Amino acid sequence: MKKILKEFREFISRGNVLDMAVGVVIAAAFTGVVNAAVSGLVTPIVGLFIPNTTFAEWAPGGFAIGAFINALITFFVTAVVIFAIVKAVNAARKLSKKKEEEAPAAPTTKTCPYCLSDDVKIGAVKCPHCGSELPPEE
Repeated sequence: MKKILKEFREFISRGNVLDMAVGVVIAAAFTGVVNAAVSGLVTPIVGLFIPNTTFAEWAPGGFAIGAFINALITFFVTAVVIFAIVKAVNAARKLSKKKEEEAPAAPTTKTCPYCLSDDVKIGAVKCPHCGSELPPEE
């Protein structure tokens, strides 16, 4: 039993599980915002085209078509916003990765001006090959 609890604790403490949990909580909150936007803004606009009733309550023949259309609109708005967020994050990651690749690495060696050995460490004051004193760094 202790082994299972230990494995479970390790599983929960992994970074990706915590990231996923945060994502689910934020997605639930975002869904609430989208639901409010659809029912408070989009539904009244669409309801203007259906006389004598509010759109969300529209249920011809007992079928809750208005509620179903509300759910579809909410789904599509949520999907579009999440798609835009994912595209923006991927573009930012790609840009960041490209900048890292473009940045030249600082040189770790230099060339001795006397014997022309090219594996003299940066900061060395004497050449390890010919023993000449090297000029100061600029």
